[in-house]
This record gives sequence, structure tokens and C-alpha cells, in this order.
Amino acid sequence: MKQVLLSVILAVLLAVAGPVLAQDDQALDYQQWETLASNAEGLTDATDATEEQLIEARQSVADWRDEFQSAQGSNSGRIATVRDQISALGAAPAEGETEDEAIADRRAELNQQLAALQAPVLAADEALSRANSIIEGLNERLTDLEAEQVAKLFPSPLLPANLRAAATEGSELLRAIGSATLSLTQQSGGLSELGGRLPKVLGYIALAVLLLTFGRRWIERLPSVLSARASSYSRAVVAFFVSLGQIIIPMLGIFLGITGLLATEWFGQWTQPILFALPGAGVILFIGRWISRQLFPRQVIAYATLDIPDKRRAVARNSTNILAMIFAVQHVLANAVLPASVIYPENERAPRLPFDMSDGAATVIHFVLILLAAIFLFRLGNVLRGIMRWSSEDDTRVRNRVMAIAGMLSRVVAVGTVIVGAISFINVANGFMWSWLLTLALLGFLILAQDLIADIFNMLKRGEEGAREGLWPLIIGAILVVMSVPLFMAIWGASRAELAEMWRRMMAGATFGGITISPGGVISLILVFGIGYAITRALQRTLRNSVLPKTKIEAGGQNALVAGLGYLGIFIAAVVAISSAGINLSSLAIVASALSVGIGFGLQNIVSNFVAGIILLIERPISVGDWVDAGGQQGIVKRISVRSTAVETFDKTEVIVPNSDLVSQPVTNWTRSSRNGRVIIPVGVAYGTDTQKVDAILREIIEDQPTVMIDPAPVVLFRGLGADSMDFEIRAILSDVAGGINVTSDVLHEVVRRFAQEKIEIPYAQRDVWLRNPEVLAQASAGKRDKAERDDGPKTAQADDPKAPSTADKSDPSLTFDGDFDGDGGGDGDY
Repeated sequence: MKQVLLSVILAVLLAVAGPVLAQDDQALDYQQWETLASNAEGLTDATDATEEQLIEARQSVADWRDEFQSAQGSNSGRIATVRDQISALGAAPAEGETEDEAIADRRAELNQQLAALQAPVLAADEALSRANSIIEGLNERLTDLEAEQVAKLFPSPLLPANLRAAATEGSELLRAIGSATLSLTQQSGGLSELGGRLPKVLGYIALAVLLLTFGRRWIERLPSVLSARASSYSRAVVAFFVSLGQIIIPMLGIFLGITGLLATEWFGQWTQPILFALPGAGVILFIGRWISRQLFPRQVIAYATLDIPDKRRAVARNSTNILAMIFAVQHVLANAVLPASVIYPENERAPRLPFDMSDGAATVIHFVLILLAAIFLFRLGNVLRGIMRWSSEDDTRVRNRVMAIAGMLSRVVAVGTVIVGAISFINVANGFMWSWLLTLALLGFLILAQDLIADIFNMLKRGEEGAREGLWPLIIGAILVVMSVPLFMAIWGASRAELAEMWRRMMAGATFGGITISPGGVISLILVFGIGYAITRALQRTLRNSVLPKTKIEAGGQNALVAGLGYLGIFIAAVVAISSAGINLSSLAIVASALSVGIGFGLQNIVSNFVAGIILLIERPISVGDWVDAGGQQGIVKRISVRSTAVETFDKTEVIVPNSDLVSQPVTNWTRSSRNGRVIIPVGVAYGTDTQKVDAILREIIEDQPTVMIDPAPVVLFRGLGADSMDFEIRAILSDVAGGINVTSDVLHEVVRRFAQEKIEIPYAQRDVWLRNPEVLAQASAGKRDKAERDDGPKTAQADDPKAPSTADKSDPSLTFDGDFDGDGGGDGDY
């Protein structure tokens, strides 16, 4: 049984590896390539080459180019092996020197093998370069042909003869369609001959009518109904996804209706091209109506996408709906009725009516459609260009500026296409008008997509403040804008082959200083680094939460291990990501050495803090939870990193202290060796108090505190005889010095209570004022009174009576003086 299983596995491996092994030995037919390349180069120079010939030649050369690119990697394994063998022989002898004959023969043999193995690679490189040159020439030739087609001059749509031709041929076309359809109906026997197909036909048509009428109106009201029942943070997402039914339901109705009509077999070559063009027209119509409802809603569901007043919003909505209808009609006519010579080349292969309409009549029809579209595009542009005026001054959203610019350009396009079409450049007018409408639609869709991304993040975060304006919605929105660039290019005429060629060149990347940078490499770098970063963070969480708590390593050492693992993991992830992107690290060595000097000077402080952080994490003079005094700040250490230390002060503010300050400056660590600490509480009592009694009371109070240690026991000291009091001091060792402030407060409360109970006085500060020569002050006061009486005139009897109380001066004369303490008539200071 094992032998059978091994045989099956071996057969499968050989079947898979067979083509790979054969491909390495497969030789390209360069003779066939030479013939094809010569013919393609001849087409590039030929003036009568058609567009189909150029496109076919370009595709063939592109296929050969892919073969050459594959051949560039042929024999890569054997080439690497031979080069290693040559390196193993040592360095080749210098000129004039010799080496052992056997080694020389082996070196020559290996060099011959290497040259033979590299020959297909060199031939592929040369052919690849020629293929790229041929493709560039064919692309230039195709661009010239397209420019000639676009700039073709047609009959003027303003000539009366062309107007009459358009009316005449239009009526003939309608009669031809009607008569052909009636003829097919009569030939098939009408309704009587439908037989078993009648229920299917009626069922399809009935469902189509139902979906296009009641279904469409129901789905248009559904977003408002469902969003009203949704939560505030999910309302916008629900409304958006439900609103997509406004496209799906009508389109389903169109497909059912076309299927039912075709099942009657009444529609032939005169009507089938119109039916086949209807789905595309439906997509244009219903997507245009959907965008108009989302950008310019009648009733705002969650928020206004664009800052436009209600009346202006109605104008924009109606203009957009009419533009969608005109564009849908143009799509049907351009793809089924009008001649291919008056439209872009990509529509030439569409099935058409067997009606030979003249260029003059076709230009009139195109011009009428362009004129109608220009009128409503101008109205839409008038609304859009006023967005910046209606938005608030602090609104800096890019969309408002972009749409305002789009509004101004819409006015220019509307006027310009009418003028260009009037002077008979119909293809130019068509190209600008319909491409610009598609551009506006894509801009509107990008705005709605960015809002949807922001709404999804808001819903996931359940309406958290700032969720819609976060970083990730912005990044994803920017990625959407970048991804839409090929769509804009396709709208403005870039073919799929041209886009593929641009994509190939972009993926090949650009070389800067020997380093090749490509989008694929950048994406690979981001993905690999992101994976490495996620793995590093996961390991850090596991180490911090699961492994280290089970060890005896203190918090500072645990943080050191976690931080070291983070730096190491990020460094390894960066190296692996750079290598996976195809960037040779040796190419960065020169750049790194050139920048090292500048980085050394510019990052000197950072490096100093980094080294100091490593010293702190290794020596651990401070740890998380310590009470420290550093740099004039006291607080509890909350976090130690390799650059700084976070200290939470007792005011609950966080101070970031550079690690270099903790290493180079004195730091007081109150709780490093133990949490024990001493408190000193001064107490003063009035003179005359029994000091022994005070000592006993204070000793009793401090010994009653639960955090005061017994060994060593607290002491009460009589420290001195002060100017106002007798000074005592309580000294005690606490089991946790962090609670010293609370112990001091409790002790002082108890001191006040016990002293009041024991009638022990806590004195106030006292000051005695001695006045020298008070008689001089009395004479000076009397002299001032006499002078005041002379200046004021005679007094009343009450004022002259020395026993009567004075109403002019009720102050005590003994306390009123001019500061002349020594009686010399000079002032010694105010008092």
C-alpha cells in the first residue's frame, strides 16, 4: 500500500515538474521572432496601416515580450551554481601570474559553461529591448490614428440641408423599424402562434413592468424607512446598502423585459440592436439617478454629503437626472443607429440597424444631444461652483474644493462642446461631453465611497467621537482615489492595451542609486513589515501578561525585557521587509554611512537618553512605584522606557523626565530600599505650661497612630525656648512614608483636641511696642491741634469744651504720631 501511494505521489510530482523542467531547456524560435519583428516595424512606418493591423501586431509582440521576460530567468539555478564553483577556485591570477594547471583548466571549463548558460539570457535581453521599442512605436502610431479620427471634420449640423436630412432620415428609420416589426409579427402568426411561449412571455413582461413601476418606487422609499429604525451610528450604512436596490431592481426589470420581448421572436435585425443597447442605457440611467439621490437627496437621512442649500440641491438633482436620461439615449443611438464613423472606435463592432444614415443627419442628431446635455450641465455647474460659498469657514474638506472646481469646469465644457460641435468637430464634442459626464459620476461615486468607509468605521466603533475622521478611513479613501486613476484614464480614451503597458512599466519600478523601487516591492515591504510588527506586539503582550508575571523579575526588569523584545522585533521585521522588497541592503550601506555623522550630531540627546534608559533598566536605581524627587519634581514612578521616565506628581499630573537627567543628576528615592520613613511634627505651647505633662500627652498621641513603628520607638523632644512658645518636636518612623502627610494631619487634630481638653494653651505670636519720650509726642500732637484751630476759625462751644467729645478727631492722641521717635523733628519712619 505504501509503495502504491509513493508511486502516485511521484507521478504527480513529475507531472507538475515536467513542464517546469522542460521550460528551462525550451529554446525560443528567434527566426520566427525576427520575421514578426520586421513586419511590425514595417507597419509602424507604413502610412496605410489600419488600426486593426496595428492592434493585432502589438498583441503579437506583447506575447513574445512575455516569453522573453520568462527566458531572462532561464538557467538561473545552474548559473548561480557555476558562479559558486568559480568562486570556490579562488581569485583569478593577476596579469603575469600563473596558477596550478588543473585549477586553470577547471576555471576555463567553468567559464565556458557559464558563457553557454548565459547566452539564452543575453539573447532574451536583446530581444526584449527590441520588443519594447516596437510596442512603443505601435502605440505612437495608434495614438496618431485615434487623433486623426477624433479631429475628423464632419458636415456642419447648422446647415439647413443637414437639418432636413436628419428629419427625413429619422422618419424613414422609424417607418422601417415599424414595418419590419409588423412584418415579423405577421409572419410568426401574432399572439395566436405563441402557444406555449405565451405564459413565459407574459410572465417576463409582467414582472418587468412590476419592477420598473411599483418595485422602483418602493425601493426608493425603503432607505428612509429602514434608516429611521436603525441606530444613529448605523443609519448611514443601512441607507447606503439599501439604496443600491435603486440600481439592481430596475436593471432586473430591464433584463426581464428584454428577455420577454425576445421570446416573442417578433424582433429582428431592425430592433434587436436597440434591445441589445438597452442594458447599457439602463446602467447609465439608473446609476445616474442613484448618484443624484445620494449627492443631492430630497431629505437628508444622516448628514449632507455636500454643503448645498435645499433649493439648489433640487436644481442639481433634476439636472443630474435629465443628464442621465440624455446620456442613456445617446448610448442607444450611438451603439445601434448612428454610423460608426461619427463615434469612438470602440463602438464600431456593436450590432447596428441595417440603415445607411448620412454623416450630415448623424451630426445633427449628435449635436442636438450635445446641446441638450450642455444646457443641464451648465445648470449643474452653477450649483457645484457655489459649494465653497455655502460651506462654513472652518470646513476644510477636500471634496468641497474639488466639486467647486468641477462645477467651474462643467460650465467651460458645456459652452466649449457646443461651440466645437457647431463648427463640425463632432467627435471632439462627443469625447469631451460624455467623458466629462462620466468623470463627474466617478467623482461623485468616490465621495460616496469615502463616506461609506467612514460610516462603517463609525458603526464598528458604535458612534465613538472622531471615528468618522480617523486615520484609517482617510488612508482607505486615499487608496480608493489612487485605484480610480486607471478608470479616469479609460474614460478619457486610454485603451486596455495602453493601461496594461502602463501597469507593466509601473510594476517594473524605477531605479534610484542602484535600488529598484516598484509598487509590488512597496506592497511586499508594507505587508511583511506589518506582519512582523503584529507578531512582535503579540509576543510582547504574551510576555507581559502571561510569562513575566510568573517570574520574580521586578516591574522595571519586566518592562526592560518587553521593550527590548519590541525594538529587536521591529528591527528584524524591517530588515526582512526590506529584503523581501528586493532592496539590496548593501546598497544602503553607503547612504547609511553618509547619514551617520549628521544623525550622530542631530540625535545626540536622543542617543544619550537611550543609553541612560538602558542603564536605568539594567541597574534599576529606580523602579515603577517608587517615590522619587528628581529635577525638582516629586511623585510616583509610573513608567520607565528607554528614552524617558514618567513620574506622576501628587497633583495627579504626569511629568516626563529624560533618562539622562536621572543618571547625571542627584535623585532622591524615598522608597527604594524600604517604604519606611521618618516624620517630624513641631508643636509649641505657651510659657508656664507643665512640660512633662506636654511630653506625656504628645507621646501618647503618636504611639496611638497605627502606622508608627514600635522599633524604633517614637520620641518627643523638648527642642528649645522660642520667642513666643516652648518648642517640642515629635519624631516617628512610619511603616509607609507615603502616608506621612495623613499621619501629620491626624496627629495635629489630636493635639488640638487634647490640649483643649487639658487647657494647655497654644500661643499666638506676641509683640511689645515701647515708645521713648512720649512727652514729645504729646507736645507735637497739641501743636497740630492749635494749628488746625487757627486754620479752621472759631469752634462751637461744644468744640471748645475740653470735656466735650471731639467729632473731628476721635483717635487716641497717645497713638497718633508722625514717626519722629527721637524728637529731633525728623521722621524716623511711618507707623
